[in-house]
Amino acid sequence: MTAMSPGSNIPLAVDRVTVDVTAPVRLDVSGLLLTADGKVRSDADFIFYNQPTGPGVGYHAGGGRAPDAITVDTAAVPAAIEKIVVTASPDAAGQTFQGIEPTATLRDADGSTVLATFTPPRLGTETALVVMEIYRRGDAWKARAVGQGYADGLAGIATDFGVSVEEPAPAQAAQVPPAPVAPPAPVPPAAPPMPPAPPAQPPLSAPAQSATAPAAGPTSPGPGAAAGAGTGKINLDKGRVSLQKNQTVSLVKGGRPLLARVRMGLGWEPAFRGADIDLDASVIAYGPQRNHLDSCYFGRLAILNGAIKHSGDNLTGEGAGDDETIVVDLARIPEGATGLVFTVNSFSGQKFTDVAKAYCRLLDDATGAELVRFDLTNAEARTGVLMCKLIRQYSGEWEMTALGTFVKARTVRNMIAPGAQAL
Repeated sequence: MTAMSPGSNIPLAVDRVTVDVTAPVRLDVSGLLLTADGKVRSDADFIFYNQPTGPGVGYHAGGGRAPDAITVDTAAVPAAIEKIVVTASPDAAGQTFQGIEPTATLRDADGSTVLATFTPPRLGTETALVVMEIYRRGDAWKARAVGQGYADGLAGIATDFGVSVEEPAPAQAAQVPPAPVAPPAPVPPAAPPMPPAPPAQPPLSAPAQSATAPAAGPTSPGPGAAAGAGTGKINLDKGRVSLQKNQTVSLVKGGRPLLARVRMGLGWEPAFRGADIDLDASVIAYGPQRNHLDSCYFGRLAILNGAIKHSGDNLTGEGAGDDETIVVDLARIPEGATGLVFTVNSFSGQKFTDVAKAYCRLLDDATGAELVRFDLTNAEARTGVLMCKLIRQYSGEWEMTALGTFVKARTVRNMIAPGAQAL
């Protein structure tokens, strides 16, 4: 039997496995069948007590005497399904995992042999968890411990993975008799009109123009340009660029976009004093109003129809070179996605003051040539950092700005709001 830690995985030697989740309180357990883009195909791929069966996946109620469980028959899972996510939430409305220590047990569904156990660490105000996932790797199947928490219950998980969740109907307002109408007051002289207030949050960027059409206006003066103020905007005419914090580089050379596919490499060294540290790289995609579109991380390796792909999880930071990479096909990014924020968070809870070194670099994915590098220094005692951002300009070109902003966030979900503010 294996005791798993967050992000660890084991191969499955049997076709049929069961995951049950126990806790001191009654839990609701469910399973979601996800395609390569991290979404369900329809609401029929959400398996829970009201919909207990799906293709290759079944829900089993414990009835209060045993834990609820999800069984996966990997041989019967449709080819379009890349992973099955197992979730858990307290049955009592509004109850959090504070003081509750849930444990997931992975078993051979036919022989009941325990294959692995997983107890997510350091839970607090979460009201739902992605506990474990069963996923394909080529022709084989594996199980990964996740432990990602949600503060908005099972509905938050379901919505994230594309399930339609009905909102409760608003209560009808009580009928209040109209108040008596006072006689009109004397009308004072009219004041001169106030000028209109500037918008509180300007759009991130306009949609890109086609390659042959003229630009609709000057390069966006939005956050990407503002971040480089005082440092001067750089391009790649002179080759590789080493960025300083808040400095911006335009990904063009000789006035033309340099490339369509870039690879973001992120690296770090193990924590001081020899202890391992599990850092997770992610990229968060936003729309023109800083609205969150999707997140690519170790639990969702491809987003935006495959335009952004993650290399997978590195649990220690050991080894030379990039620890995690994310490939971005800029030519395939939908027009509605105008900002990308690259982040690193400490899933294991250690702070960046315990990381020996962290950096991000941008490479030409076709040649492997390094274009831009940003070395992170003067780390702060936080668990998350916004490394850099890419912003699409009105002209269609992309600009990269080094950020180096530290935040309190152990998971990519907690990086979404700080990432939007950084745009």
